[in-house]
Amino acid sequence: MRENYRTLIQASRNAKRRAHAPYSGFHVGAALLTSDGVVFTGCNVENSSYGLTICAERTAIFKAISEGKKKFKAIAITSDGTDVTPPCGACRQVLWDLAGNIDVVLDSHSGIPLQMKLESLLPIPFSEKRLKAARKRKS
Repeated sequence: MRENYRTLIQASRNAKRRAHAPYSGFHVGAALLTSDGVVFTGCNVENSSYGLTICAERTAIFKAISEGKKKFKAIAITSDGTDVTPPCGACRQVLWDLAGNIDVVLDSHSGIPLQMKLESLLPIPFSEKRLKAARKRKS
């Protein structure tokens, strides 16, 4: 790993323990690091209507935004899976919109986390810049 995110990984593991996943049985935890060193955690919270379920990554970033944080450095994600679990497409877009091209650290049961920039998971994101360009063409 380029940076030592071991504490962030441990925070995501702790958050995973609080997941509410009675339907899938798949527990996920996330820990989001702000640029000023504060960590916000989140877990997945399932609902019987799956569309109303919220992922761990969005829980963490929405908590941070609701507390006034706007600049982020990294997010660590831990799951019950035997391999790394990257964020779903919806979480990738939300992270891009609200956090930008942050480091994504995927915890692994092998003990070797995988670290990458968000842009490698979302190579051509829909963004405010693209939205403004579309509005400009429409006028």
